[in-house]
Amino acid sequence: MTNWLERLIGETQARLLSLLRRPPQTITGLSAALGVTDNAVRTHISALGRDGIVEQIGIQRDTGGKPARVYALTEEGEELFPKAYSLVLAALVDQITRTDGLEHAIDLLRGVGEHLGSGVEAPADFSGRVSVAAAALRSLGGDIDVQRTNEGWRLQGYGCPLASVTGKHPQVCELARTLVEEITGSTVAECCDRAGRPRCAFQITAKPSRAPASERRKRTSSRGAPA
Repeated sequence: MTNWLERLIGETQARLLSLLRRPPQTITGLSAALGVTDNAVRTHISALGRDGIVEQIGIQRDTGGKPARVYALTEEGEELFPKAYSLVLAALVDQITRTDGLEHAIDLLRGVGEHLGSGVEAPADFSGRVSVAAAALRSLGGDIDVQRTNEGWRLQGYGCPLASVTGKHPQVCELARTLVEEITGSTVAECCDRAGRPRCAFQITAKPSRAPASERRKRTSSRGAPA
């Protein structure tokens, strides 16, 4: 368990979450492992359950007494633990750049952005597409405001979900830029601030240059449908 998580939620809850990463646990089992009372464990479970971090997943009946509720981490709870995503992404971009060159690495990142954007359903109106693009960035972990400008729209971030990678590999921003471009169907300029704590920013031109990916899929499907 990392120290930052202990500082965030307390040592006892951090230890409890570590136990819940293993086979599902009962209140009695957690109490024995933590060295605290059943009531103390129930209080922690209740608080973590309200936050969507822990959930009841069943009942254990072979307890020799009353059936006991069984608890486990939710997907959100598992995401609290350190992950190797940024480390692996940085190493992957490094390897592709060394092997095939920077342009190839950027093309692959754009391809990932296009793939992510092509699966998003966007409305017909342009402002609606911009809002959906902002929501897509938020789903990746960004904190995004939609701002109207003279040129169109600006998606202003207050942080970066890939901050641990973009400092060394600014080309990774192409993934997010292409994602926004794919959803909006418009030209998008990346204008991220990478000084200090990185912050995402994308300028979207007011006039769409093409239909969004979801609309293009509908047209293709329509053409291929039998008469």
